[in-house]
Amino acid sequence: MELRVRGDRAVLVDGRHAAGLAPEEFPLNDELAAALHEWARVATAIRATRRDDGSDTETVGVVSRRGHQLAGRVAAELRRPVRYVDPVTGSTVVVVPREPVRRVPRPDEGTRWFRRSPGEPTPWGPGLTVSVMIGAVVLVGMLALTTTIAEAVAGWAALLAASIVSGGMAPSLWLGRNVPTMRWVCFGAAGGLAISWLGVLIVVF
Repeated sequence: MELRVRGDRAVLVDGRHAAGLAPEEFPLNDELAAALHEWARVATAIRATRRDDGSDTETVGVVSRRGHQLAGRVAAELRRPVRYVDPVTGSTVVVVPREPVRRVPRPDEGTRWFRRSPGEPTPWGPGLTVSVMIGAVVLVGMLALTTTIAEAVAGWAALLAASIVSGGMAPSLWLGRNVPTMRWVCFGAAGGLAISWLGVLIVVF
């Protein structure tokens, strides 16, 4: 595939179309085709008025760089190398489609709720075991607290106590969700706290 200027039009030449086709006759988007023709008109005007004293070197460089950039876009669109023929200087260069950059997650990235720390593997077995044990402790503790207060005072007092405990634990659990090792404790405590509220409501009501 070759990108060149003929007349004041940009054309693409390949083995099947030796005479060249306009960019819009290839699978290019309309914006890119229009940009190619605009560049071709400017390049043709520069070539027609180019002086030999070197005073237009900067303008020629701008046109050449723009053509090279557009050739890169054509190569990316068609997913094949493009031979760019500079319309002003006559030099040629092969532009290879650039591979899309694949973003590699950092070691400390993960899902919104679970993030790995740098260099830390995910210890699912031990981590979940700790979470279950902490969850059970929090569940039993919350139920024991609310049951005792409900029997000694009233149901509304037990509900108030459960709310105070939950509100006090919530910020720490949220901040600790990304701390290595401690996050398993936080996950378990949060799960036990959430489940305990079912028992709290049964005790109160």
